[in-house]
Amino acid sequence: MRRPKLRRPRLPRTRTGQRRLVQTVMLGCVLALLPATWMYVVTGDRLRTTADVPRTDVAVVFGAGLWAGEPSPYLAHRLDAAAELYRADRVEVVLVTGDNSRKDYDEPDAMRTYLTRHGVPDSRIVSDYAGFDTWDSCVRAKKIFGVDEAVLISQGFHIRRAVALCEEAGVTSYGVGVDAKHDATWYYGGTREIFAAGKAALDAVFEPDPRFLGPREPGVANALAAER
Repeated sequence: MRRPKLRRPRLPRTRTGQRRLVQTVMLGCVLALLPATWMYVVTGDRLRTTADVPRTDVAVVFGAGLWAGEPSPYLAHRLDAAAELYRADRVEVVLVTGDNSRKDYDEPDAMRTYLTRHGVPDSRIVSDYAGFDTWDSCVRAKKIFGVDEAVLISQGFHIRRAVALCEEAGVTSYGVGVDAKHDATWYYGGTREIFAAGKAALDAVFEPDPRFLGPREPGVANALAAER
């Protein structure tokens, strides 16, 4: 049997058709860029460095993958920044939020272990085991752990989205974007953010509940009350 020939899409031949095609493409580009523009507007004055971030009770570190049970280099850089802020007395408690959807994959515990090795007392670390994405982590920080203000720590390509979503979730946020080597992972992360911005905008508009919510947890309040 002969395979049917696939017809190539025909471009408009008339000037009016061509003009409409160009207008449609331009409109699509504008719509695609709107979420990223929203993030830049919302976070314009909220990005800081570890040296000038305002003193805040809580730092939130977002998970970024494990390698053989240890924090990936990208996650390690985030944790290094959190440890630096703690040692400099710019934060009191570190909330680590990540994925623990499987018994053999536990981001928060790996993050806790790394931080304790780098000078942050275990009593000053609080774990969120259901931070499956940025929106979930932000909403849970507010509704489950009672965080009203926080320093957020992530890579530069992700930090604007984190700040924008946590602000929408009711957490007054400052973002610290840590340095990262411009390798394949960095370029992947930057490209992914273009598409993630669209989901972030939808999360901000519709404010869905996280995958897991549950009752309030006193971990952050207890850690702040503990003697240093």
